[in-house]
Amino acid sequence: MKDTPLYEVRKIRDLRDMLRQSTDLYGDQTAFMIKRMRGGPYENITMREFANDVDALGTALLHQVSAGSRVAILAETRYEWYLSYLGVTNGTGIVVPLDKELPGIEIASMLNRAEVDLLIYSKSKQDLIDEIRADIPGVKKFIAMDPPKEKSTLYFWDLLKEGRRLLAEGDRTFLDAPIDPEAMTILLFTSGTTARAKAVMLSQRNICANLEGMCSMLYIGPGDTFLSVLPLHHTYECTCGFLCQVYRGCTIAVCEGLLQITQNIKESKPTMILVVPLMLEMFHRAIMKKAKATKKLARKFEFGLRLTRFLRLFGIDLRRKIFAPVHESFGGNLRMLISGGAAIDPRILRDMQDLGIAAVQGYGLTECAPILALNRDIYFKDHAAGLPLPGVEMKVVDPDEDGIGELAGRGPNVMLGYYKNPEATAEAIDEEGFYHTGDLGYIDEDGFCIITGRKKNVIIAKNGKNIFPEEIELLLSLSPYVAESLVAGNDGRHDDVILTATIYPDREAVEKLLGPDPEREAIQSLLEEEVKKVNQKLVSYKRIRRVIYRDREFEKTTSRKIRRQYNK
Repeated sequence: MKDTPLYEVRKIRDLRDMLRQSTDLYGDQTAFMIKRMRGGPYENITMREFANDVDALGTALLHQVSAGSRVAILAETRYEWYLSYLGVTNGTGIVVPLDKELPGIEIASMLNRAEVDLLIYSKSKQDLIDEIRADIPGVKKFIAMDPPKEKSTLYFWDLLKEGRRLLAEGDRTFLDAPIDPEAMTILLFTSGTTARAKAVMLSQRNICANLEGMCSMLYIGPGDTFLSVLPLHHTYECTCGFLCQVYRGCTIAVCEGLLQITQNIKESKPTMILVVPLMLEMFHRAIMKKAKATKKLARKFEFGLRLTRFLRLFGIDLRRKIFAPVHESFGGNLRMLISGGAAIDPRILRDMQDLGIAAVQGYGLTECAPILALNRDIYFKDHAAGLPLPGVEMKVVDPDEDGIGELAGRGPNVMLGYYKNPEATAEAIDEEGFYHTGDLGYIDEDGFCIITGRKKNVIIAKNGKNIFPEEIELLLSLSPYVAESLVAGNDGRHDDVILTATIYPDREAVEKLLGPDPEREAIQSLLEEEVKKVNQKLVSYKRIRRVIYRDREFEKTTSRKIRRQYNK
C-alpha cells in the first residue's frame, strides 16, 4: 500500500490546454448536470458543448473589454459561473471570484481593491449591485446571468449568442489569445473582514500543478459523478470540485442547495462528494440515528460491522451488500467522500469506511491553490491531514520539544503573492520559497502531516506549555450532546489561564435525555458533566475550568468554519 505507484496523469500547460485535451478525450461525455428551474429534472451538457460555450463567451467578452481585464463573478453555483471562470482565464484576462454571502460594503471594497473592469452577476445579487453601483466607479460594464432590468446591463446569453456568431465568422481573438501560465490569472480573497482579507494571486501553473498532484494520489476518472454542494468562489470547491472534474472527464451535478441535497443525491446518484467536516458529521449523524433507532436495529448493525471487518481480513468485502440501505440513501453509487477545510474526527472517517464508503481528508489553503497534503485512497491515516502532494516539500518550522511547530510548504502550487501587499507576501513566503501556513503540527515517521491547531489560536499556559484549542474542541465533539464548541483562554488570578469552553448543544440529543424544553440549568449541568469526562483525558494544564452554554449556533464563514474572533 505504502509503495503503490501514483496514478498516471496527463500533463497540462494551462487551463485552455486542459479543456482542449479533455474535449478531445471526453467530448461526447456528460460534463454537467444542471437544472433550468428549481425542482425540475437534470439536463445533461457534454464536454464539447461546454467547451464551445466557453469559447463563445470568451470571444464575446474580448469585444467588451480589452485583453488582460479583471472580471469578477458574483453568483451562486450555476452553469453560467463555470462558463464565466474559464471564459475569462482561457484568454480574456484575470478572474476574481467573490463570496456571494458578503455584505455590499465588503463586495464593493473587493471590487475596488482588485481593480475590476467587468462584473458578471446573478439575479439574486441585483439588489446588492443596485446598492453599491455608485461606490464601484472602476467597474465599467455589468453582465447579468438572468434577463436584466436595465438596458445598460448586458445579458449573458445574448453575449453567448454573439460569441457564436463571431466564431462562425472566423474570429480567433479568444482562441489564439496568448496565455502565460506563470502570470496572475486568478485573484482570490481570503476569508476575513474588509480590512483584513488578503487578495491571493494565483497562476495557471499553480492550479495545473495542483490538479496533476491531486489526481495522482486519488483515482478520479470519467466514470465519476460529483455532486457540487460547496460554494464555488472558494478555491477548494473551484479547484477540486470543478476544474478537477473537467480535467479528468467527470460529470458535475449541481446541487440546488443544502435543503435539497438529499433529493439531489437521489436524482444524480453521485460517486463522489466534496464536503467540509460539518457536512460529513451531518451525514454520519443521520446514518447512526437510523441504524440505532431501536435496540434490535443497533444489534443488527453492530453485528454487520463485526462480520464485514472479519471477512475483509480474508479479502472478502460485503460492505456494500450488508449496508445496502446506507448506500441507497446516497443514491447507490457513492464510493468516496473527500473532506477538507478543517480537521475532522477520525472516528467519523473510520465509520464511513466501515460502511463501504471511502472517506479521506486533505489539507490546503487558498495560497496553495489549495492542496498541500492529501491522504491517498489506498494509503491513508484517518488522524492525518495527508501526505505532501508530488512536487511539494513540507517542513516544520521551529519545532518544540514534542516536534510541533509551524508547517510550511514549497512547490509549484504556492501563490505568486498577495496583490499589492509585498510586506504580507514577505512575511508569508520565506527566502527559500516556503509558504508559512500559520498552522501548527508535525510530520510523522511515514511523512504524514498532522495538524494540531492554528498558530494564532494557541493558548500559552502558566507553565509555558502550548494549548491547542482545536484539540480540546475535537474531544468535546465526541459527546453526543455537543453540536459545536469553542475553547478560549482567559487570564485568571496569579497569572493563571482559565480555559473556557463555550458550547452549543445538540438540542435533539439533549431533549431525548432530559425531555422536551429542559430548563437552562439542566442543560448547563449536562454540559458540565460532559466536560468533566473530557477533562479526565487531558493533562491538568489543558483542563477546562469554565463552561458556557450557548443557545444558538456560532457564526460561520461560507465554508462552514466558526468565526473564532466573532464568537468568543
